[in-house]
Amino acid sequence: MSRKVLGCTAAAGALLLSLTGCAGTGPAAADVDLGPGPAVAGKVKKGALDGATLTFASYGGIYQDGQEAAAVKPFATESGAEVLSDGPTDYTKVKAQVNARNVTWDVVDADTIWAKRQCGKLFMPLHNDIVDTSKLPKGMGDKCSVPAMSYGAVLMYDKKKFGDNPPKNWADFLDTAKYPGKRAIPGIASDASPGALEAALIADGVAPGQLFPLDVDRALKKLTSVRSSLVFWDTGARSQQLLESGEVSMAMVWSGRAYSAVKNGAGFAPQWNQFIPISDSLAVPVGAKNPKAAMALINYYLGAPQQNKLTELTSYSPINSDAKPEIDELASQYVTTTPERQAQALKIDNAWWAKNQEQTIQKWSDWLAR
Repeated sequence: MSRKVLGCTAAAGALLLSLTGCAGTGPAAADVDLGPGPAVAGKVKKGALDGATLTFASYGGIYQDGQEAAAVKPFATESGAEVLSDGPTDYTKVKAQVNARNVTWDVVDADTIWAKRQCGKLFMPLHNDIVDTSKLPKGMGDKCSVPAMSYGAVLMYDKKKFGDNPPKNWADFLDTAKYPGKRAIPGIASDASPGALEAALIADGVAPGQLFPLDVDRALKKLTSVRSSLVFWDTGARSQQLLESGEVSMAMVWSGRAYSAVKNGAGFAPQWNQFIPISDSLAVPVGAKNPKAAMALINYYLGAPQQNKLTELTSYSPINSDAKPEIDELASQYVTTTPERQAQALKIDNAWWAKNQEQTIQKWSDWLAR
């Protein structure tokens, strides 16, 4: 993937410097003056990082373009920092940089569960006096990371088939007698994450508040009992296609893809009860050459104006409680971070997932391959 250079220029002209040649230059962390008083999300002292260079790594595409336009470029302009963008995020690269003590990615956008698992290992604790987390939704964020955006896995159902008696929860979703037809769930062999296993346990009689620690074997047994009715998707694009084509009667899909499908005319509606909250996270690798500057970028990213623009550009939900993005009525129905929507979210134990994800991936992959 080609790099997008946001401001790394040589004094003698518009020379594009290489990533390694530009990263890590500028004032040392001890020299950074971010101004007096407590940190305020979305703010940075004018010119505070003149001469500093940072690299922001994310997943590319429309999402990273939105991040750059909403937060990264404005931060570079206001702080005086030179900011490079690189990607896509690659966990092996993060590990290699940290282990080699040659860290060139200063802020990394990563899966929230993986970021939590790497707290104190590959990612360093964030400084509360630099990163203002007071506007984050309750329960979001970690000692070493903050959410970059939010979305969810939501139950979508065919309005023509079930509009008079829509499914009310994940138990209904997997009740093939009451709600016949194919239903889609994520089926990515190399990845197990919150969603299908929690739904299966609820359908097998486990109370939503008693899900953790997850009984993975029990969940897989339940999914096996309805496997003939399951359709697996391995990309967001495929999940959206399943809705738009009408190949399934119900589906567990990411909220952004659900919104796009309905916008394109799919005759489906969401059931938000027990939806699975999901987020990406921003973190600073251990060994970053200027951690104060990196955390200042994260703090700026969390501001309400920045989050408004990110949502408007990408349809991901904002993670600042003061954010009020200007989006159409349909898009506003798929925002997952309002207090009303958060009250409908299933409570997910990300700490359990962080500790047990690797073993769960193995069981999940084995089950999919049968």
